[in-house]
Amino acid sequence: MRLILAFGLLLAAGPSALYAQDSSPQGVPDILRTAAPAPRPWQSLSPAQRDLLAPLHKDWNTLPPRKQAHMLEKSEHWLALPPQQREKIRERIARWQAMTPEERRLARENMRKFHELPPQQRRELHDAFRQFQAMPPDRREALLRQWRSLSIEQRQQWIDHMRHGGMPHGGMPPPPPPPTPGAGVRHHPF
Repeated sequence: MRLILAFGLLLAAGPSALYAQDSSPQGVPDILRTAAPAPRPWQSLSPAQRDLLAPLHKDWNTLPPRKQAHMLEKSEHWLALPPQQREKIRERIARWQAMTPEERRLARENMRKFHELPPQQRRELHDAFRQFQAMPPDRREALLRQWRSLSIEQRQQWIDHMRHGGMPHGGMPPPPPPPTPGAGVRHHPF
């Protein structure tokens, strides 16, 4: 798990960090106008930092000082998170690792589609998801069972209905219609 977290920190510290900085009026990124940070030897790190960045131990002293500084900043952010939030992130990482390549591709595609939605529709979906998460577990399970019992066609009809009719203001969308007898075989993996 620490390897994944450290890898994520390392990816975040890549060359894109240089271009993500605000530019000064002269067009020079702020990161280039500041003095270069001094190298941080591995032994100078706190025990918590060394524990979190352990997968980078053998390469740490050869990393450029700016990358070290960026990694340390990210590790401090991680260590400052409440334990519950860190646990949620670990669970998400574990779920992602357990996914098949196809499931990951679908997740990326769904996220891309979500970000392409108009802001109002994204807010509505986000609110509906929060409301779903706030439901008692037995109610959530009942809705999920109902959804899973639908054929692909029925699911698409419900999605189209929600897309054209929109969600009721301030409330959860109505549950999908119950499956009709003989309405086709379920083909969707969910």
